[in-house]
Amino acid sequence: MTEIKISPKVQDLLEEVNEHFPGEVRIHFGEDKAGYVRHDQAQQVGDGQKMLIEVSDITAPDYTASHELLHLLMVLKGFPQIYFQLTSDDAETDQQLMVLITELYDIVAHEVVVSEQRRQGLVDDNIEELFIKGIKDTITPENDGDVDGMSTLRLLMMMDAIVFFGDRISNVKSELEDLYPTAFAAAQKIEDELQQRDIKSPFDLRRKVLNAFRLFDEQMQAWNLPEIHAIDFVTLGSVFSERQLRLKVRQVFQIFHSDLHEQKTKTRAYVGIGISDKQNSFVLPTPKKVASDEYFRELYNKNVKELFDEMGMPYTVR
Repeated sequence: MTEIKISPKVQDLLEEVNEHFPGEVRIHFGEDKAGYVRHDQAQQVGDGQKMLIEVSDITAPDYTASHELLHLLMVLKGFPQIYFQLTSDDAETDQQLMVLITELYDIVAHEVVVSEQRRQGLVDDNIEELFIKGIKDTITPENDGDVDGMSTLRLLMMMDAIVFFGDRISNVKSELEDLYPTAFAAAQKIEDELQQRDIKSPFDLRRKVLNAFRLFDEQMQAWNLPEIHAIDFVTLGSVFSERQLRLKVRQVFQIFHSDLHEQKTKTRAYVGIGISDKQNSFVLPTPKKVASDEYFRELYNKNVKELFDEMGMPYTVR
């Protein structure tokens, strides 16, 4: 068994995460060594009191461990998460959507995560080379720039590359344009719009994730590919002002009866849609008693804080 010793910088990061986490966070390293870096080489496994950062691939253990720790630290500091509370009753469709939407959300979060890794000296020329190898191992080159079954994944990976390299994208731009010209051009167009604002707060992240959902589906439409409809399918954590928390639910949300089912109860779902941003912000199952006008009057007349606390739905105050 290979013994992995993390660097002092990663050890400091682990200690910072543990200062914010209510239980204990540990890192466990696997044995795989693919020879490239990809952002699916680590995952968080936990039960609320204990959290394990499972690093399955040890090609670049410090980079991969710190990357996952920083994602967790963002959550602990109140950056909004995504929640999959709806189901289409087709497990394969649900899984595909969950993978694509999670990847898109993570790409936006990488603006914070990777910039911090660079600030701490955890990204160097070798990591950049391993990152490019990861792209080439995952997606095939385009065929004369045609749109095909891999175009959606290529677009996501080109967006991630642009965020990962940041100001250094010029070093690899010609190579990526040669291999994936259509996907890179589309990704650059999306990222040019997304990068007009920096992420300095949880509210900034939420706004940028919403824009990414919209822009991604616009590109899918342009390519005549299936949209992911993330704005409807996934619940995005809310960021409220103190004033918004005191408002009535009817002033902030509209509640619609969805054609999809609530994940846990498998009953038809009621989805709370933000009036200002149209995003799925919470999901309620069909109530045990028959839903009536009185039920909705009571729901709409609660204040926002009361409802979210009753649901146990996390939110951030700005």
